[in-house]
Amino acid sequence: MFEIRVICDRADADRITTSLNILFDTGAVRRSPSRTAGLERLYVTADHRPDPQTWPTPEQAYADAPCIADEIGWTVCVAGDPESYSELDREYFLRKAAVFDRIALSGDPDIPYGSDTETAHATAVYLMDLDHASVICDPRAYVRQQYAQWTKNQ
Repeated sequence: MFEIRVICDRADADRITTSLNILFDTGAVRRSPSRTAGLERLYVTADHRPDPQTWPTPEQAYADAPCIADEIGWTVCVAGDPESYSELDREYFLRKAAVFDRIALSGDPDIPYGSDTETAHATAVYLMDLDHASVICDPRAYVRQQYAQWTKNQ
């Protein structure tokens, strides 16, 4: 573990903090004014990130997944149930993100939204936000990793 001190223009402080969070495993950023007008001091306790994780390929992640049509049916059924709609859980959002990822990967013109990678990306980002996961990877790779772990534990 080590401490980083940065003296920077106030306008750059958020960008620098974000960059440090991407590069290192950081704690809270402590800010204080610099002795020089217009500058700010940032103090960050940091550590090296653990070794990069291996991300499963789509084939590995979805090897045991039900067919796309069944997953679409499941998500529609759960979302359409008035009693469960207000209490949708992580499993719902994980499976929804995974099915959109699979649809985008398929490129099948017979499947609605077959080329819609934006929807797959958006649902993946939502899952990462729900999990409070740092955005240090491709959100769709995160969905694949989480889905593979989820199916392994079923």
